[in-house]
Amino acid sequence: MTDLLLFSAAISSGYISMIIRFVINLIVVGILVHCLYFPKSRRREFYFTFQLVGIAIFFLVFFMMFVLEDMKGKTSIGIGIGLFGIFSIMRYRTETMPVREMTYLFMIIALSVINALSEPLSYVEIGITNVIFILATWYFEGHFFISHVETKLIQYDRIDLVTPDKRDELKADLEKRTGLDIIRIEVGGMDFLKDSAVIKITYEPQDHHRNSVDNQFKVKNEK
Repeated sequence: MTDLLLFSAAISSGYISMIIRFVINLIVVGILVHCLYFPKSRRREFYFTFQLVGIAIFFLVFFMMFVLEDMKGKTSIGIGIGLFGIFSIMRYRTETMPVREMTYLFMIIALSVINALSEPLSYVEIGITNVIFILATWYFEGHFFISHVETKLIQYDRIDLVTPDKRDELKADLEKRTGLDIIRIEVGGMDFLKDSAVIKITYEPQDHHRNSVDNQFKVKNEK
């Protein structure tokens, strides 16, 4: 009976610590997703995913550590296996995820793991670590020293303009058709039978929202 009461007291103490760190994790993930990620992408499906992944990873890692802490010699092994499974979801996903979304997913998983395993640290130290994540994300999202550009792949029908001596005419025609401020043009595969070529253009976006459409496309052969 005494052992049961001591065990219950230990659970209560650990649970209170977990709630405090969970609230910190929830606030930090919310700032990253709601204030830094979503305003530029406007992708609600990833907003939903990031928030729930942060919650799920935190509880998973915390309870995995809490259950294994009394199993001598098995804690590090169990946590290692658990972390391997957590980061495996970044590889075995159902659809291709853009690089920016992958970066946010990795960062949210890392933050949730850090917050769940940070029991030896004080709340001030945990807070400073989380603030560093927020400031780093805000800094690089701001593009203080790097101008943001995007790319598109275009199947172009005027193959007579793809020669180097007509590059100015090609750029003018593409800007007229697309309405984009083109910085660089790269010519890829050419089909002289169909008078077409695949062109990659680099341009400056006209608004603050990121292009989330995959540039890869397949052209069906006409039979």
